[in-house]
Amino acid sequence: MSLLLAAIGATVIALVEATLATYINGGNAGPHFVLIGGVIWTIAAGIDRGITWAFVGGIVLDSLLARPLGTSVFALLVVVGGAALINQPFPRLRLVTPIVAVPLLSLVYSFVLLILIAAYQPDLNVPDPGRLFVPGAIYDAIIGMFLGPLAITLHDRRTVTERMDW
Repeated sequence: MSLLLAAIGATVIALVEATLATYINGGNAGPHFVLIGGVIWTIAAGIDRGITWAFVGGIVLDSLLARPLGTSVFALLVVVGGAALINQPFPRLRLVTPIVAVPLLSLVYSFVLLILIAAYQPDLNVPDPGRLFVPGAIYDAIIGMFLGPLAITLHDRRTVTERMDW
């Protein structure tokens, strides 16, 4: 059931990103809602749900934004794997992990997406990708800073941990 929930959530968030994200851009900074949701969902619920989120969300993004099919999927799968690697050594710091992981993985996502799109379009010229991607990473960090701990807390309250009764 939770994999289906991840797929439905990724579809809805990808629709929101493709339609509404253009209206809430701040200069060069644009939010990556599917990325933020994938990182937070991976840290909160596990790698299998994060992979489902990344795959379905990437397919919907590629379809709606007219990107080459598979570019967003691959970039999101790299990011979700990175989120799982960041979360693995710090299981007790799960509330703080999204605050660190979202901006870092937002830069990784943007660079991987740029490399993949440049492979499809060899005449693509981006003079300074760092200057182009840092405002978006800050935008994602602000959103992830508020949504990450909230989502992890809500997920942890819903899951029941079995304890031994005495």
